Amino acid sequence: MEPPSGCPQETPSSAEENAKFLNLIGPGELEPCLFTETLDVVAAEAQPRDAAWGQWWVSARWASYERTGEPVRSCLLVQAGCRRRQEGVSASSSLKAYVTPEMETLEQEEQECLEYRPYPAQKRIHMVSHQHGMTVTKTLQEGEAEPQRWSFIYSRAELQGLLPEGASLLLLRVLACRREVPPGLVFPTINTEGHLCTASYCALGVQQQAVGSAEAEVFVIERAVHGGAGASTVWHGSFLPSGYGRGRSGRVTSSPSGTQVGRHWLSPSQAVGSAGAGRQPDGEVKPHPPFPKQPLDWEEDIQLISWFLDRKGELQEYHTAYIQQHTELQVLLSDFLLALLLQQPEDPVSFAAEFFAHKEPPETSFTSSRAANPSPSPSHPVANRE
Repeated sequence: MEPPSGCPQETPSSAEENAKFLNLIGPGELEPCLFTETLDVVAAEAQPRDAAWGQWWVSARWASYERTGEPVRSCLLVQAGCRRRQEGVSASSSLKAYVTPEMETLEQEEQECLEYRPYPAQKRIHMVSHQHGMTVTKTLQEGEAEPQRWSFIYSRAELQGLLPEGASLLLLRVLACRREVPPGLVFPTINTEGHLCTASYCALGVQQQAVGSAEAEVFVIERAVHGGAGASTVWHGSFLPSGYGRGRSGRVTSSPSGTQVGRHWLSPSQAVGSAGAGRQPDGEVKPHPPFPKQPLDWEEDIQLISWFLDRKGELQEYHTAYIQQHTELQVLLSDFLLALLLQQPEDPVSFAAEFFAHKEPPETSFTSSRAANPSPSPSHPVANRE
C-alpha cells in the first residue's frame, strides 16, 4: 500500500538513521514539552454542530517507573484520552505510556471502548519491553462474550527505532518546537491491532489559524500509519511554536475491518482549540466551548478510573512513608482515642479540636497510668506523667 501525501516508506538504512535521530533528542528538548492540554472535539464543517461532542487531552510529565526485580528508572509518563459522542453512540479511549529520555518505550497500554447497545466493544493493547524485544498482548471483548486474547513477540532487531503512540505524541511536540520535520522520517510502530507497521511524518508547512481574538501561525504536521493489510490512517496536527496543539483531525483512507475506535475515531470530527493547557499563548481568557455540559459518570470512564487509581496509589505510598517517618503519630492517636472512648462526648469534633489544642507532642509511649482522667478541659486536667 502506497503511503499518502508522498510520505516515504522505511528502508533498512533509514531505520538506523531515524533511530539515531531519536537518541539525539535530549532532556533539554523534552522539558518544554511536558505539559497538559485539552482539545474540544467538534463536528467537521460538513457535519451538523450537534453530530459530535467531546474532549481529547494529552499530558506528559516526569515519573518513576518500577518493575519487579529491576531498579527504579526516571522516565516520562505520557497519558492521553478521548471521550466523545456522535449520533447517539459514545466512545472513549485512554493511553498510558512510560518512555525513557532516549524515546524508548518501556511499557504502554491503550484501551478503547465503543458503547454500542446492547453489544459494547472494548479493546486493550498492552506492550512491554524486555531484554529480547517486546511482547504485545491484544484483548478484545464484545458484549458479554468471553474475552479473546492474542499475543505477539517482536525481536529487538525488528523494533529498532520503534515509536508507539505515547512516544509519538512527545515527538510531535518536539518537531513542533523545532518548526521542522526532517525528510524521510519513518519509524516502526504498533497499530491498534497489535501488528508491527510503519508511521511516517511530514511537514505540511505554516498556516494562519485563529487563536483567541487574533490569528497566529501554526505548524502543520502529517502523521500517517501504513498498516499493510490493515487500515491506513492519516492525522494532521496544527501546533503553535510552544508545542501546544491548536487542531487535530484524522481520516481512515482504507479500512477492511470496518469501524475504528479510539485514536482512529476522529473522522468526520476534529479536535480544535486549547482548553485547559494552563497557559494561553495569547494571554486571553478562553471562552467556554459552545457545548452543553454533559453528565459525567467517572466510574464508567476508562481514562478517569485509571487516573483515579494512579493518584490513589501515589497518595497511599506518600502517606505511609510519612507515618513511618513520624512514630509520634501513633502515640498521639492512642492518647486521643482513649480520651474519646472514656469521655464519650456528644460532639467528637469539638472535643478533638480542644484536645489537640492543649496537647503537647508526646515524648514516650502511651501507658494506661497517663490518662486516668484524659479530658483536655481545665476542670479535668490530663494526668501527670510518671
